[in-house]
Amino acid sequence: MTEASLNGFASRDIADRIREDPYRFLVCADKFQTGYDEPLLHTMYVDKRLSGIKAVQTLSRLNRAHPKKHDAFVLDFQNDSDTIRDAFADYYRATVLADETDPNKLHNLQAELDGAQVYTEAQISDFARRFVVGEERDRLDPVLDACVAVYMSDLDEDGQVAFKGNAKAFVRMYRFLSSVLPYTRRDWEERSIFLDFLIPKLPSPREDDLSRGILEAIDMDSYRVEKQAVQEIVLADEDAEIDPAPTSGGGGRPEPEIDRLSNIVKVFNEQFGDIAWEDEDRVRRMITETIPSRVAEDRAFRNARRNSDEANARVEHDVALRRVMTSMMKDDAELFRHFMDNDGFRRWMADTVFMLAYDQLAAG
Repeated sequence: MTEASLNGFASRDIADRIREDPYRFLVCADKFQTGYDEPLLHTMYVDKRLSGIKAVQTLSRLNRAHPKKHDAFVLDFQNDSDTIRDAFADYYRATVLADETDPNKLHNLQAELDGAQVYTEAQISDFARRFVVGEERDRLDPVLDACVAVYMSDLDEDGQVAFKGNAKAFVRMYRFLSSVLPYTRRDWEERSIFLDFLIPKLPSPREDDLSRGILEAIDMDSYRVEKQAVQEIVLADEDAEIDPAPTSGGGGRPEPEIDRLSNIVKVFNEQFGDIAWEDEDRVRRMITETIPSRVAEDRAFRNARRNSDEANARVEHDVALRRVMTSMMKDDAELFRHFMDNDGFRRWMADTVFMLAYDQLAAG
């Protein structure tokens, strides 16, 4: 699916046709987010994290004078007012550069990139030559694909993160320096061209999508829109200092937020420690060990965990958990009674057992 197929016209015509009916909404990412100038833009819906200069550039798309526009409006689903205020504060009054950008840092980045041995000098020169003479992508991609294969086979996840971060830093820094320095270097120019095409082909380390299936599990028809607040952000009347262009790779691999067993026990003690359990230690073991293991043995839950997404696995888990709790009714009447009668305890226990059983099957 491409922009042209969705819109019904070429991508290059978007900026002109946005004023026409029925094209009054523009769904955009980086390409139009910071480099698009349309005086008639009035309302912006923000559904991603913004900070620093990116926040200023994005929200300033609305700050264009036009005789037919008397105000502007931002509906932000992700950022708080303090983050936006801090981003704009640096550019409200006089802005001073804290330090210079050292061109020699490019040598360091080049050394780190070369040391990863993802590419060779011959591949860089060959690709740059093909690009400059205007060869088609089917002649360019084989060079890139060979490098991607080395990237995937020879580098571990930390090495991949470091290489991709350094590559982005090199391209970003070279673009800035090449616009202000009175000289150029052919090898840096060739590297910049090569890395600019290589970076989008480098896959990021795989991470589990913990939010997968959440939309299917929510009944959106039962929700209503409710305005919570309208805020006016006031900036401090003072000068600011900003840092120079970054010269280091900023790549990183996000880690999912997973509670440890000690945290589960801590939450249990804090929220349900006031219940006069006959044997509190036994109840904790049942919740963190016995019940998750019995739920993990349920065939329907195991099949959903193996062959479906997390949302469907949760549905089968809840059914399996109720079966397990029912079977324990005689031997563990106290725990069963709290599970059935205490809504807060039942929700917490269901979430906890699901996490433990789901991870148990993944580990086994």
